Order: sequence, then C-alpha cells, then structure tokens
Amino acid sequence: MPKTRMAYSGDAVKETRFTLVRHAESLWNATGRWQGHGDPPLSLRGIGQAKDCAARFRASGERVDRLFCSDLLRTRQTAEAIGEDLGLTPHPTAQLRELAIGRWTGMTREEISETDGALLDKFDSGDPDVRPGGGETRNEIRERVRGVVERLSVAHAGEHLVLVVHTGVIRALVPKATPANTESVVISLEGIRDARPSVRYDGESLPEAFGDVLY
Repeated sequence: MPKTRMAYSGDAVKETRFTLVRHAESLWNATGRWQGHGDPPLSLRGIGQAKDCAARFRASGERVDRLFCSDLLRTRQTAEAIGEDLGLTPHPTAQLRELAIGRWTGMTREEISETDGALLDKFDSGDPDVRPGGGETRNEIRERVRGVVERLSVAHAGEHLVLVVHTGVIRALVPKATPANTESVVISLEGIRDARPSVRYDGESLPEAFGDVLY
C-alpha cells in the first residue's frame, strides 16, 4: 500500500530551512574506524573543530531558531559547543543517528575487507538494500531521517533549524554530499522531498564524487 505524504502548510515547505552539520572529528574518525551506532567521544582536534564551528555560526549573524542533534556523543558534544555560542539548548534524538552497521562497528575498512569483503563490495556499489555488517539499509535510514525532518518542518514551520548529524544522515537527505567534519549543507524541505536539492556546501556547489567518508 503506497504511503501518503504528510500535509504541509506553505511555510513548512517553502520557509523552513535546515542547516545540516556533520559532527566534529571523533577518536574513531582519527583512527579510521567505522562508527555507525558506536559512541566514541570527540578527539582533541574534534573539540577544537566544534569550537571553530560554533564561532562560524556566531560570526555569520544568521538567525538560528532551534538546535537538534543525534543522541550519539560525537554529535551531542559538537551541538553543545554550537549551542553554547548561540544560547540554544540542543535537542538529541535517536532518530537522527548514523546508519547502523552492525558487526562492522569499530572496524577499519581493511578489517572489514578481510572478513566481509563481498558484502563491503556490494555496499560500496551503492545498492540501497544492502545491510552493512547486518545493520541498516540506505533505504531504511532514508525513510527514518526524512520522517524526522518532515515532522520538524510541521512543528517548526518557517524556522531555521540546525541539525548536527552524521554523514549517512546527510546523504539520506542530500544524495552525493560528502561533508568533512563540521562542514554544513543548507537545504529546504522542498529540496529534500524533491531529491533535487538546492544547497550550499560551505559556500560552494556539492562535489560529484561520494569520496571515502567513514560511517
């Protein structure tokens, strides 16, 4: 049975704006380990990145109405730094977590290749129904994350919402995005729903290649 779309006011579709921020560097980022729902803290470098990111928001002078984040530590720590500068309290939600990668959690690409090479090749092919490490498919994270964004758009129509999240979350909303730590993508609900987003990727257009970004 086909899903019915939520009803939106004009403000929710046209005026609600999202800034999607990838979290700062974690300890596992620094050592090349795939994270998924793993919960490492920020590295020392990541703590500095989070503070710099907060300073960029403050210096921009842009109005930010609300701040949301995944409930994992690396996003919460990044969001707390931003919130401290902007006078906002982050609202963590498990529905904004990274793609679940099951048994691959905490492993390096080399380790995954040695033990699960065929499945890694399928995942790298972009197949949306592959379960990395027995975890979550790209179709599943897309449905999960888009549902959250739609609900936020209805609840906070016309506002500017900052979401501190993960690479997999951003890609679920903006295909082909490859943000580095604390880089951001700006998009509207209309752009997300049409899957033809008009975005700002740190002031430049989105790159074409996915790149080798850790989950």
